[in-house]
Amino acid sequence: MNCEIKEVIVHLVSMPVTGGFADATRKVESVGYTVVRIITNSGVEGIGVTYHEVGGEATKLLIEKNIAPRLIGRDPFETEVIWMDMFQHLRGVGRKGLMFCALSAIDIALWDIKGKVLNLPLYKLFGGNQKRVPVYGSGGWTSYTDEQLVEEMKDIVARGYKMIKFKVGYEGGTKPGRDVERVRKVREAVGPEIGIMLDANNCWDAATGARFANRVKDYDIMFLEEPVFADDIPGLARFKQSTDIPLASGEHEYTKYGARDLIIHGAADIVQLDGTRAGGFTEMMKIGALTQAWNLKFAPHAMENIHIHLVSAMSNAPFLERLLLFEEITANVYRNAPLPLNGYMEIPDLPGLGLELNMDFIREYDEKF
Repeated sequence: MNCEIKEVIVHLVSMPVTGGFADATRKVESVGYTVVRIITNSGVEGIGVTYHEVGGEATKLLIEKNIAPRLIGRDPFETEVIWMDMFQHLRGVGRKGLMFCALSAIDIALWDIKGKVLNLPLYKLFGGNQKRVPVYGSGGWTSYTDEQLVEEMKDIVARGYKMIKFKVGYEGGTKPGRDVERVRKVREAVGPEIGIMLDANNCWDAATGARFANRVKDYDIMFLEEPVFADDIPGLARFKQSTDIPLASGEHEYTKYGARDLIIHGAADIVQLDGTRAGGFTEMMKIGALTQAWNLKFAPHAMENIHIHLVSAMSNAPFLERLLLFEEITANVYRNAPLPLNGYMEIPDLPGLGLELNMDFIREYDEKF
């Protein structure tokens, strides 16, 4: 089989967030995808994505100028070799952040090609057999009033979700007592059978986070995410030792080495690295194996249409996350993205990712600079 990469095309599409949403540490004013299309000499096209709130222009240029020329003529099935070549070529300018976002989109597209050439969905290439995967709805910004927060959480439940997540860290994390009150209101509104998860977005120190966690534990919280700054691994470990609410962390790690450090320092119960930023499927399978070796949960952050294949194949991956913030742009970028139904998402019975780009939308909104 003579399969070679012939062309790499990169698109950048963004959409404004009307009014802007804020969590404990920043305001989100736009969201977007960097979309990569890799085309082989036989016409097979693989697609990959990473996402951005800021910095998408840098990711696009990095791929076009520094990665794409090194891919032309290579065999897309050589994902391990290509991954390491890209990493070694770019490690001097970034071993996290935008460089890894670029690498991730490329790797995802290469795996999409493999699935399409072999006529198999990726979850089967990864060894999985689950076609339906649990998913939780994620929203509930700290900039909401109490009434807005409760209404959005009730709406998510009305859409069939059995698990919900919302933000804590009211007024920049300065009023944890108000957060306790908001958690109480949501629990009373949705009832005892709905799973509740909380995300503090790095806003507290370990002691404050632990005091908050112990005040809300009677509301049956499934996990508290990033109560402490993501790079403060000792602080995350102190938090974990101070409460029995499970600690979710890893969204802001980018490599298997970052995942390793979280794990060996006891700074995670649920590991949340994101394959669209943490090296694509090639790196995420290694990260998943690390979590299995330490008997931890593996719950990739957001980007459910990508991660559904990994979660299907990983026995310790309990669910997907669907960010309400990205629903509109996701519905526009893909023609056929699966939608949640009664708290589950079903994997398309199609080769590769099973996703089709809406090129009309992408061409219309492709940012030129």
